[in-house]
Amino acid sequence: MRNTEYAPVPLEVVPLASHIHSIQPGGGVCYGIELFWGRCRRWYLKTFRKAYVAKMAALRTGSTDGAPHAILDPRDLKYCRNQCSCNWQRADDPFTWREKIPLARWGLAESLIMGGLFAAMAIAPPLIDIDLWPLSIPPLVFFVWIISFFRDPKRSIPAENGLLVAPADGKIVEIAYLDEEPYIRGPSIRISIFLSIFNVHINRSPCESQVIELRYAPGLFLDARNPQSAIKNENMWIGLQETKAPYRRFTVRQIAGLFARRIVCGLRPGETITRGESFGMIKLGSRTEITIPQENGLQLHVEVGQKVKAGATPIACYTEEMPDSLLSR
Repeated sequence: MRNTEYAPVPLEVVPLASHIHSIQPGGGVCYGIELFWGRCRRWYLKTFRKAYVAKMAALRTGSTDGAPHAILDPRDLKYCRNQCSCNWQRADDPFTWREKIPLARWGLAESLIMGGLFAAMAIAPPLIDIDLWPLSIPPLVFFVWIISFFRDPKRSIPAENGLLVAPADGKIVEIAYLDEEPYIRGPSIRISIFLSIFNVHINRSPCESQVIELRYAPGLFLDARNPQSAIKNENMWIGLQETKAPYRRFTVRQIAGLFARRIVCGLRPGETITRGESFGMIKLGSRTEITIPQENGLQLHVEVGQKVKAGATPIACYTEEMPDSLLSR
């Protein structure tokens, strides 16, 4: 088997493409409502809480260049953190308490708007007439499902060297052996995971790596179980590279589905992410692919039909360090 060629130095980071204007480039109704709420909130802060705005500006690090609007506090980075380099230290962020909410922050608007709508529909019938309580059952079921869909459970991340973990919850539907993958530069293995509408939809990093490039492609919304969905559907391609030699390269692709039409990818080109770290989600049923280098010493830990959990299930392990003789000169 021909081994993948590795460069002795890391790849150059590719700047973010201009058509990726937010971490959710496909937009959406709830997304638009949240952006409108953000404009109202910033007007209020700049008008009535000038001292707070000045304090947060003094604590802010990095640059706001490229941001589509004023960055007054960490809430303003939710959808545009990939457009600028600014941030706040954890100790200076007054909104870290939100991490205790067991729901994905990227889905809070949908949880409140859609969940609130179904909750109201469930409450209304018995308020009108107690005998109408059976009419509350369908909207109550949808309310529970919406909240469940955006759940963000804690995961125990394996720590073994050379290990890759699943980037998504779901079922392995394909393991394909490729003769050549342009980004990986050699033979590779593509593992495809189907996420049903009942799975957790948070995406997690397969290993500690640097984000080299992001590529967003608009497309169709075929059923994610259809193999053609991997080719024709809207998707976000993520090029990753290990942070130390032999600088293996991996790709993760978030693919929209029939119901899941909103891809969220909160990564910035050039940043480093840890194994199992959440970096995005696909809203309401989808497909995620990971492509890894095929080489001597690679052990696959999954098979078609197996169910996996993002950040927790080992999918492969590199048991041998790549010798210097195999590094590309």
